[in-house]
This record gives sequence, C-alpha cells and structure tokens, in this order.
Amino acid sequence: MSDPVKIILKPGKEAAVKRFHPWIFSGAIEKTVGAPREGDVIEVLSARNEFLAMGHYLPGSIAVKLFSFELAEINEAFWKARLKTAWQLRVSLGLTSGSITNAYRLVFSEADLLPGLIIDYYNGVAVIQAHSVGMHRLLPVFTESLRDIYGEKLIAVYDKSSETIEKSKLITRNSKLFLKGSAIPDQSQQSSTDQFVFGTSGPAEIVETGHRFSVDFIRGQKTGFFLDQRGNRMFAQFYARDKKVLNAFCYSGAFSVYALKGGASMVHSVDSSRMAIDWAEENIRLNGCDPDRHRSFVADIKRYLVETREKYDMIILDPPAFAKTHHVTNNALHAYVHINAEAMKCLNPGGILFTFSCSQPISKEMFRSAIQSAAIETGKRVSVLHQLAQGPDHPVDICHPEGEYLKGLILEVI
Repeated sequence: MSDPVKIILKPGKEAAVKRFHPWIFSGAIEKTVGAPREGDVIEVLSARNEFLAMGHYLPGSIAVKLFSFELAEINEAFWKARLKTAWQLRVSLGLTSGSITNAYRLVFSEADLLPGLIIDYYNGVAVIQAHSVGMHRLLPVFTESLRDIYGEKLIAVYDKSSETIEKSKLITRNSKLFLKGSAIPDQSQQSSTDQFVFGTSGPAEIVETGHRFSVDFIRGQKTGFFLDQRGNRMFAQFYARDKKVLNAFCYSGAFSVYALKGGASMVHSVDSSRMAIDWAEENIRLNGCDPDRHRSFVADIKRYLVETREKYDMIILDPPAFAKTHHVTNNALHAYVHINAEAMKCLNPGGILFTFSCSQPISKEMFRSAIQSAAIETGKRVSVLHQLAQGPDHPVDICHPEGEYLKGLILEVI
C-alpha cells in the first residue's frame, strides 16, 4: 500500500485549520509529498510535521477542501456515516416526516463536512450535484447510502454534476496555482454526464408547507428548485394580504403561489425565460389559485422595472447571483444598487420590498450598503423589518462563514 499524499503548510499557516476552517489555499503550502491528482485524498501537516486534517485535493487557489480534522480511515463506511449524520440533522428539523413538506436539502457541502457535495431530496427523488472530482468519484457510495436511508421511498437518484465538473476542468486548465512538486491532474477522470444512477422519474411533484410544486430537476436551474427560500416564502405569504405583488425573477413561481395563498389581490410574475413562466403558471394551477388574480410576463426584469407604469404594494426581488467570484464584486454591487433603486420607484408609499442576494462573495454588510445607496439615490425612506437567510437545511458552519451565501431583507419603503 502506497504512502498517503501529504502537504506541508508554511510556518504559521496552520492557525486557520486549527480553527476548523475547511479550506487550504495554495499560498499556504510549503511543499507536497507525493504527486496528487485532482480528487485524491490528502493529509495536511503543519510545518512542525503535526497532523492537522484530511481532504480532497483540487487545482486552483483552494488547493484542499477538508472533510476530517481527525486522522481516519477513509472508506465506504466513513462516507456513509457522514451522509447518515446529515440525514439525522434533517430528521431533527422535522423535515423528513413528509406531512406538510417532502422536499429539503439533505447535504449542504462544508456545513455537513462533505465539501463539494450537494444533495436535494424531492419526494422520493434525490438529485446529486458534485462540485469536486473527489466527491463525484464517490457517487456509487452515496447512491447506495441513499438507498439504505430511504428504502422503498427512494424512487430515483439523478446525477446533475456535468456543469460543475466542467467548471472544475476549466479551473484545472487555466490555473497556474498547482501545488509545489505535484503533478497536473489527469483530466480524463473528470468527465460527467447528467443521468439517472438509480431508477428513473419524470418531474417530481413536491409539497412545501402545504403548497404543491412541480420540480423539473433535469431542465431546471441548479437542482431544480430553490429550497433555501422556504422560510422566506412564508414571510411573503404573511405580508401579501390585499396587496398587489410583483414577483421579479419569478422562476417557477414559488413566491407567487405563497403570495396568492396569503390573499394577494393581484400577483404579477416576471421572468426572462419562457420556460420559467410556463412552470410558474403550472404551479399556480396546481395550487388552485384564482387565475384572475395572476398575470405572467416574459420580460427582462431590469427593463421591466424601468419601463412599467404599474405600481405595486409589494415587490419580491430574488435575482440570480450577480457575483460568482470576488473579482466582479464591484460590478455586482452596482447592479444591486440599480435594480433595487428601480424596484423602490415602482412601490406605492409604504410598500414592502423583499430583496435578496445569493452571491457568496457579497457579504451582508456589502449588500446592506448597496440597499442604502439605492435608498439615497431614490430619496426613499427605508426601514428594515426583517433580516433573512437560507433555511436550516442549508446550515452554516460557524467556522466557515462563506457558507452563508443567501442574504435577504424585508423593507418598508416610504
């Protein structure tokens, strides 16, 4: 049996690992013992040769993603135990009973000590999205473990990792930040095709807090449905009574359904995608909502907000990530200022604005500053009613604040 691949950190660089931060950056590495390929398990040692952690090797600025801060035998039993622990947390949250909700995030990457792995459960269909080669290699193990956990309730397991694995390959080709003494990873091991790895299923029909939704996990964005907004949609239902509501970037119309169920007088759903609008209309029908209280529009949101003559009592602004890397945060902040300013102009005095950022590089403070700038630009008096975040099935490791990607505010705009 060959010796494990190891990296030795520079003096003083072990502090972050001892604080249980799950990333090792390439600049912290002094040398590599062995020749790791992308996805290999690697041990991390301090400059004084003390064991610190274990993780998967990656190319690029984040060189290792850590999954254990103890020396352990990394085998099938190890990974199955990790998945079972994630499941037990969701059990404790009351998400697995299926009575009023039967869809949730089962695995949330670093927060579940499974960095690079996302698994969403949709009423019998598990959708896996691996963001690292190391996790993607373990797909058969995770599939078997899902079958053990759910038994006959598990209809299908769908691997939707092709896009994220291709991004990993792009990083490998373009990055010059390889570990000292290591080999360039073998890209032949990094291909992926979206496919069922167990069973088969058409779009899943789920129930979320008593509301019904069709989830097209094959054609939809990410894994198909934005489960992280579950609790925030309940706020929208609470505030919507007797209000004229705009659901901007509506995607599959989940916020629209909640607003209508909350007694909104009218809801307008707007998205630039015809397919998204079709899903939204299907979900409106699934929930038996009054069609006379809903209208949908295929339109660019930025243009719609500028050109519309409509005035709303409540606007939900949930755009896609404007910044996926730290290199474009300034441009993203300008975009958040602009779109929130335009939304504020479309509100009646005393209107409610739900505004979100799912851009991980944009901190809560940066997002709040962008909203403040929008308020100053429009001359509006703005009060924060609630501060919002992702749901509890998307937990945030206290030692990994980067996991808190979803920021939201409920504002009164006068």
